[in-house]
Amino acid sequence: MRRTPPGLVTTAASVALLAACASGIPHHQDEQQVRDRYAAYAGPPVKSFTWLGRYDGWEALGKDELVLFTNPSQAYLLKVWPPCDLRFVVNRIGLTTTGSTVYSGLDSVIVDSAPTGRWRCPISEIRPIDYKRMRADMRAQAQAQKAAAQEQKAAQ
Repeated sequence: MRRTPPGLVTTAASVALLAACASGIPHHQDEQQVRDRYAAYAGPPVKSFTWLGRYDGWEALGKDELVLFTNPSQAYLLKVWPPCDLRFVVNRIGLTTTGSTVYSGLDSVIVDSAPTGRWRCPISEIRPIDYKRMRADMRAQAQAQKAAAQEQKAAQ
């Protein structure tokens, strides 16, 4: 899923949209648990991040938050201003950029949803996520659960 996001300031800017992408989080998990997991690994808000020409995916975390994966090991938690509702974005998203950089308070998430049409959702906050550490912790937790299950099975 690699698409070129749109530019906002330059005349050579063009609009490109991301196709929806699942991030591997099981669907049975409650929305709040998923949001809390990402928030636990999110750093303090930053003013911007550099766009390197591609995005690997995204996941809506509720009405006004989404995780944007800029590569397989780097992600950002983006918060948008109302009235946008990211829960119903089925088709795709895109981003505006300013000089190859995405800024909070200046750039937007562009959503394309069948029920609501196309919206420009201004970004109010950007928080980098330590996605490498999150994945490592999740792997360690899964291995510990597997080991505990094997010990329990052996004890029976």
